Amino acid sequence: MLQLSSATTVRGLACSCWSLNVFFHCFQMDNIDAMFTHLLGEIDHLSQSLSPEADPPEVDPASLKESTFSIGFTNLYESLNELEDHDLDALVADLGSRSTQQGLCAEQQSSSVQHRHAPPPAVTQHSEAPPNRAELSGAPQTRQPQTKGERVKLALEKLKEAKVTKLIVKVMMSDDSSKTLMVDERQTVREVLDKLFEKTHCDCSIHWSLCENNPELLIERGFEDHESLVELLSSWTRHSENKIYFVSRPQKYVMFTDPQIFYMWKKKRSVFSGTDEMTKQLLIKEHFEGTTVITPNIEGSLYLKENGKKVWKPRYFVLRASGIYYVPKGKTKSSSDLTCFATFEKVNIYITFNYKQKYRAPTNFCFMLKHPCIQKESEHIKFLCCDDEHTLLLWVNSIRIAKYGTALYKNYQAAVSKASTWQLMQSAAQKDRSKSHPIGISTQRDLPLPKIPDDEGFSQESPPDFIPPPPGHTHI
Repeated sequence: MLQLSSATTVRGLACSCWSLNVFFHCFQMDNIDAMFTHLLGEIDHLSQSLSPEADPPEVDPASLKESTFSIGFTNLYESLNELEDHDLDALVADLGSRSTQQGLCAEQQSSSVQHRHAPPPAVTQHSEAPPNRAELSGAPQTRQPQTKGERVKLALEKLKEAKVTKLIVKVMMSDDSSKTLMVDERQTVREVLDKLFEKTHCDCSIHWSLCENNPELLIERGFEDHESLVELLSSWTRHSENKIYFVSRPQKYVMFTDPQIFYMWKKKRSVFSGTDEMTKQLLIKEHFEGTTVITPNIEGSLYLKENGKKVWKPRYFVLRASGIYYVPKGKTKSSSDLTCFATFEKVNIYITFNYKQKYRAPTNFCFMLKHPCIQKESEHIKFLCCDDEHTLLLWVNSIRIAKYGTALYKNYQAAVSKASTWQLMQSAAQKDRSKSHPIGISTQRDLPLPKIPDDEGFSQESPPDFIPPPPGHTHI
């Protein structure tokens, strides 16, 4: 009896342990499933905030394809009509040459395959000239488009077949006028600026910039000259109200025209105005022409906006080549206590407008760090506010140096070279005009006046040899 009860007890304990094990295992699995579900929710939330706005389901896919070809227009047909005649002809010719090359490659591949499998042709003594390919196919000769409407239709057909992305972009001017450009995905912002120089006939100053304006976020960013314009515009949403401006920005290359502002920033501002050109060149050579670009060690107090609130709190920030760091509350300024605020690999820097009213910022001298795909308000945007305009200039351009480095210096050198070439051409043209039209000297020769002959020079006509009959008589 005792043995039976002992065995029963052992079996009961074993069953209890198995039940506890199963319960504990299920409890662990439930926790893991809950944690995994929560993690997936966080990932979805992050991807939705970074991705462009979802399109409504009733949108036609053909319109989506068409909208990728124009920026600043309601449709592709309108943008093609805005192109100048020579730009439209160049577009059609370029697309035609690409389709011809693709057709020739396909034809060569098919002919090589047929040549390997076909028997050798019979040899004849008298061979006639091969007929025209159009005659063999029976296709009528295509007429070249004459009117602009016909050329626009031809461009529409070829754009849909093109494999190289092309955008028709409306660029706004400072006087509210606009220029329409055809931009290739291989073209940089520098090449687009050169196009605008030709169209606007303006000076090729280093200050001219292409700027992105976002009216929803009230921000602006100057595109860097080495960036691809098509790639930059591809991050815009389909119904974006953003615009591109062709404007002069004197602070575009201020880090090279006045490098003492960034590498001698701890000194008084009165010292900056007395910096000679030799000192500036030495600063550029020391910080930009070495093996690596040296980032200005900017640091100071900035106002940080809290997520989802119109509250700004002062923090002490430090700029390094790897990113922006700040000193947490109650910590020291030593390197071990610094906390990373943002890195520059996947974010751009933007200037803001009227944030004192929009977000109750301490001043209107604010800047923003965000991913280029974020086109509306998001918790992943970082806002910072400066005390004055000089501090804003210092931080924004120092961050550009840290982010772009050597590419920024090469952009500046290319811009200076372009401006110098334009100035030489202008001075040469002015000399030619002064030589061909000297001041005070008439450009027309004094031609001699024709002589008027005297009356003696004219020969006297002899009188007629008959006398006309009187009135009323007829001569028989």
